[in-house]
Amino acid sequence: MSALVILAGCASRPTGVLSPVADTSPSASSVEMLVATTRGRASNPGEMFSGERGAAPAFAEITVSIPPDNVRKVGEVAWPRKLPPDPATDFATLRAEEVSRERAESWLSKSVAKSSGRSVLVFVHGFNNRFEDAVYRFAQIVHDSGANSVPVLVTWPSRGSLLAYGYDRESTNYTRNALENLFQYLARDPDVKEVSVLAHSMGNWLALESLRQMAIRNGNLPPKFKNVMLAAPDVDVDVFRSQIADMGTPRPQFTLFVSRDDRALAVSRRVWGNVARLGSIDPEQEPYKTELASNNISVIDLTKIEAGGDLHHSKFAESPEIVQLIGTRLSSGQTLTDNRLGLGDHIVTATAGVAAAAGTTAGLVIAAPVAVLDQNTRDNYASHVGALGATVPVGHAGRSTASNDCGANKTNGCDR
Repeated sequence: MSALVILAGCASRPTGVLSPVADTSPSASSVEMLVATTRGRASNPGEMFSGERGAAPAFAEITVSIPPDNVRKVGEVAWPRKLPPDPATDFATLRAEEVSRERAESWLSKSVAKSSGRSVLVFVHGFNNRFEDAVYRFAQIVHDSGANSVPVLVTWPSRGSLLAYGYDRESTNYTRNALENLFQYLARDPDVKEVSVLAHSMGNWLALESLRQMAIRNGNLPPKFKNVMLAAPDVDVDVFRSQIADMGTPRPQFTLFVSRDDRALAVSRRVWGNVARLGSIDPEQEPYKTELASNNISVIDLTKIEAGGDLHHSKFAESPEIVQLIGTRLSSGQTLTDNRLGLGDHIVTATAGVAAAAGTTAGLVIAAPVAVLDQNTRDNYASHVGALGATVPVGHAGRSTASNDCGANKTNGCDR
């Protein structure tokens, strides 16, 4: 019943927000980013890229206008309630253009030359993110952190639905070579002096696998790769041990953001055979405490923070302190070493959980309660059940009265 109350008070946010607007606001600021993606192109120009897989990597240059802090909370994406957005109060797209690989390399070279530390920040989003979700969230991170690094968004084919967990996971595997190729390019570019990687949720699997591939291929990871930040990683702890070992030494400074009350990772643990997920371990317990120390992995424990929606999987976007901590450390060339810091901020749009064992009726039963809160899940629920020859539970199929993250994540306009 409470979920239905949330729905009743929460207006659906518009889609297609990447259509550029002509109007600007003198009080707004802007973030320019380079986008590398393995997504296929969308039929709607305002979406640019879909959740399906593209035949080859594509690139885009995007500029996002961000309203002043006095009309939005730091850490919040001010999604427009209608189109066109108002740059004085909403996030708005000023430029969104697909470009060739050559032009992307030129943009990167020019941007790095203008940056003070000649550093690059690569961001890899998590599960259940549409293209525009990733773009706007990364713009918010870059703006609110104040980092001087050149922003590069890596976005992989996510269908933006809770019931597409299996598809999304395979899409990260589909993207591994493309991300490694980007890492190899940054390693070879003499103008780039420092690279940091920030990943969230399922995006950590992609980031770690690509770094592992690079280390195996090259014999090690380049010294210019300074920081790797793992936020709520949906990664098997046993697999992570082998990934770290395969990377050898020297390797970047790893910082792990954990929360033992992350309900999304608790569900993921059940889906993946009851093996602990890296983002929900207790860093003070063995064998984790010793292993983290021996691998020089810093830990920021967010367990005691009351944030991140009902699933506690998105604690990163609700505390300005962590965003600013990241920005300060990256801008000054420091590593994140505030072990057991009790503050948090969500790094990307809430992934709203992993409550689906893809391809099984049991998974749909787990996901059904969440479908009340998630528009894309409701839109896709009937087709998922139909593929299994099952019956759609009454009250779940076909509803479209709330946004993708309404209820589970109130940073998309629902609480504004």
